[in-house]
Amino acid sequence: MTHLVIVGGGLAAGTAVETLREEGFDGDVTVVTEERHPPYQRPPLSKGYLQGEEGTDAVILHPAQWYADNGVHLSTGVAVTALDPAAQTVTLDDGTTLPYDALLLATGASPRRLPIEGADLPGVHTLRRLDDADALRAELKDGGRRLVLIGSGWIGMEVAASARTLGNEVTILERDAVPLAAAVGARMGEMFRGLHLEHGVDLRASVGVERIAGTDRATGVVAGGETVPADLVLIGVGAVPNTKLAEAAGLAVSDGILTDAALRTGAPHVFAAGDVANAYHPVIQRHLRSEHWENARRSGAVAARSLLGIRASHDSIPYFYTDQFDLGMELSGYPPLMSDAGLVIRGDLSAREFIALWTDDGRVVGGMNVNVWDAGETVQQLIRSGQRVDAAALADPDVPLESLLQ
Repeated sequence: MTHLVIVGGGLAAGTAVETLREEGFDGDVTVVTEERHPPYQRPPLSKGYLQGEEGTDAVILHPAQWYADNGVHLSTGVAVTALDPAAQTVTLDDGTTLPYDALLLATGASPRRLPIEGADLPGVHTLRRLDDADALRAELKDGGRRLVLIGSGWIGMEVAASARTLGNEVTILERDAVPLAAAVGARMGEMFRGLHLEHGVDLRASVGVERIAGTDRATGVVAGGETVPADLVLIGVGAVPNTKLAEAAGLAVSDGILTDAALRTGAPHVFAAGDVANAYHPVIQRHLRSEHWENARRSGAVAARSLLGIRASHDSIPYFYTDQFDLGMELSGYPPLMSDAGLVIRGDLSAREFIALWTDDGRVVGGMNVNVWDAGETVQQLIRSGQRVDAAALADPDVPLESLLQ
């Protein structure tokens, strides 16, 4: 194997390159990304970077020179327009054909669009790319702006906290009754709602957005028959995996590119990782797609090893973290198993210093530690063990979590 090609510029792509060299691969590696930046990670974009507390060094994994120093050809600002698995080539937007011995698709996801009037007006933003964060940061950095967020997912809630911290007025419009309920359930969603209300966010649930008002620029959002004034609008209603390239090449696609646990697609020598991959998870024995940082990091490493013929499996527990105002949280668990699981609270929910544990038939399938920073690994160990745990002991903060591990 002499030439590996990686398509994408996110954390999965960057981690894959690192892993290839760490594993001793000294052949040709080409990274092709349509963005003008070297591969980077996204979590700071809605938090520290957006607030101006962190610079690009906290976002970009390695400067361009690192790739040159490690013998990696980095092509930025270049799009891959076609994939031919039979010929083992990709075609670039300048007409160049690039051969590969193995290919990694780490094409990520794009913000979901809203089919409403005014969605394309100037002043309407999405947040996915570094350039998006730069545009938002320029508008919010001095405070005094009126930001209306459509959607209350993780990105929306983090941006709301960042914008409020910078001294802006923030209104969130959410169609569901409770923010984040789909991710962490209604009870935990109510906890996040309370956090934002306490910090002056105007969070309106169970409202339908009708259109974005404005002629030359967005001036408000019409929801529930009322126009909420806005200087800028952020649409944060989820993301869609970038599967167009894979679909056109005949790869199996269903909510992402379908892969096995080693991140192999159905096409020979073609792998997928990160947000775009809907990978078979050997623990829960079903496909699982995750858009979180840890998934991109771990899957990029697994894919790199698989590319090299090293036995590897993407079997880690999904993990996510968030920082909003004075709340820090880590979440580990299997979303399909958590959705119908029971909830155990360990600690002080009202003080927002607790551990929430989701249990199914006595087994811990998910855990969220809020402002408790020494529990994350133990929570993962409980999940990984698959053992039944006494509910009373699980809820009792005087019983060390570690003691529940057999």
